Amino acid sequence: MTTPNPVLQAEHLVKTFGTGHTAVHAVNDVSLKVIPGELVVIKGPSGSGKTTLVSMLGALLSPDSGSISIDGAKFTELNDVELAALRARKIGFIFQSFNLLEALSVEENILFPAHLSPGGTRAAQSRADALLKKLNLEHRRDASPKTLSGGEKQRVAIARALINQPQLIFADEPTGNLDSQSGQEVMMILHDVARDQGCSVVLVTHDPRVEDIADRILWLEDGALRDRKSEQHSWVKDPVCGMRVDEWTATLFAEHQGERQVFCSQRCLEKFEANPDLYLIPDTEGPGKSAL
Repeated sequence: MTTPNPVLQAEHLVKTFGTGHTAVHAVNDVSLKVIPGELVVIKGPSGSGKTTLVSMLGALLSPDSGSISIDGAKFTELNDVELAALRARKIGFIFQSFNLLEALSVEENILFPAHLSPGGTRAAQSRADALLKKLNLEHRRDASPKTLSGGEKQRVAIARALINQPQLIFADEPTGNLDSQSGQEVMMILHDVARDQGCSVVLVTHDPRVEDIADRILWLEDGALRDRKSEQHSWVKDPVCGMRVDEWTATLFAEHQGERQVFCSQRCLEKFEANPDLYLIPDTEGPGKSAL
């Protein structure tokens, strides 16, 4: 089966803030390809450069070096006017804080990016109607953003990101300000956007539930990007508190009777080391392991 041409291709991206001994290498020689309809999750510790990377991929921030192409257009070579036109046609953005315009209604917020697209809002009206229906917002069409719940605000933001039928959606912590149910709803909408509409979604999140629906899970740390699904890793259970821990990114371990135990915190590690046998009760899953 032939792999489709990437809708997004980044090569050797570098972004550094500051100079000399205070320099922070937020992104250091990162390359990435995203194919149409792919849902890619980028994770990593706080402050690891995830938002910086996504801002560069979405043409909101220029890299110090490297190149980025969307649908074959190398936008690191475009001027500001050309970049604005490319963002309007090819890219949609969804943010944790929603970024809705309070002076506009739900429908007006959704249609706002269409001012920059061919045909303007008149040509986009039928798409707005369809999005309002699809995202269960028809009854809120004329509402002010301040009257909406968090889940409704994020659904409006998703509709706004989709109004110009972009090839790429960038979502930066889109469930961060939502309750569990609303967050699950937003994740499944983004999943359906990728599967049903062939729109590529690049998602920055700390939400572990997204891993179950992602095509790829990338880990950004110390400026470098790695593909978690291409490397061996597993979920294990902290033998002290029972919390689920990602063995691939864990940093706290102890060896006992030939078995490596993984811990969520220094506190749990210290309790285990004080009395390992208290926590290693034999079971069918093996010490510290869990069928997660």
